[in-house]
Amino acid sequence: MNIFSDLLSAPSPPKPSRQTSQLPGLKKQRRRIEIKSKREIEIMRQSAKIVATVLKEISQLVEPGMTTADLDAHAEKRIREMGAKPSFKGYHGFPASICSSINNEVVHGIPNKKKVIREGDVLKVDTGAFFQGFHGDSCITIAVGEVTDEAARLIRVAEEALYKGIEEVKAGAYLLDLAGAIQDHVEAHGYSVVEEFTGHGVGRNLHEEPSVFNFRTREMPNVKLRAGMTLAIEPIVNQGSKHNRILGDKWTAVTVDNSLSAQFEHTVLVTDDGYEILTDRTKV
Repeated sequence: MNIFSDLLSAPSPPKPSRQTSQLPGLKKQRRRIEIKSKREIEIMRQSAKIVATVLKEISQLVEPGMTTADLDAHAEKRIREMGAKPSFKGYHGFPASICSSINNEVVHGIPNKKKVIREGDVLKVDTGAFFQGFHGDSCITIAVGEVTDEAARLIRVAEEALYKGIEEVKAGAYLLDLAGAIQDHVEAHGYSVVEEFTGHGVGRNLHEEPSVFNFRTREMPNVKLRAGMTLAIEPIVNQGSKHNRILGDKWTAVTVDNSLSAQFEHTVLVTDDGYEILTDRTKV
């Protein structure tokens, strides 16, 4: 969830998005990057497995005619059944257990009983689970029924971009290695990387250091990765302009040109020789 990316000061920091550092009443302080112990990593495997399970279930049950509130109810029920709590619900006032964003909605869409999912929609579902003191966090984009060729291509490129970034992860690599890999893949296909929202560290808090950019920048230090870091890597890809605006609900971001947007996210563990995708849906 990049709902709150790059907010690194509150006792329970939000999902690091550059934008959320501007939330009122919250002062930004630099935190150290946490290296998780073997025990903590094992707990994170469990919280991430819960998230992966819920997203896999949603991808299989979603169909035209359902509402985004239906998906939210399923996610909360299943997260609690598996012994966890929804990470997002109540987080800085967010009212739901998932973010559900459709078509030109970029991130942070609020589930609604009146928001009907339709054939051809590009649906983003982002959720998190808090289990025994640690969070898991992941997002998928779902092609609802038959989508246009262009929508299918956008979804494919966004997912490929996530894995291009993940492939750069290992101890001794740098954050901008993965950022550059994501940016290059997205732009090679004629799309744009959303810059207002970024990935983040994840663990004891939903949003931790470091900010995980999806594009090259000198705005933040180029962090060297160490084994035991846990990162939420989450490229957001727009069909047109990279710029977005926030709707009147103060949460939902939409593309300024009404173009489609797609997003994928995994919680990833840095290892000595590579990485482990903790929210891997193929393993649940």
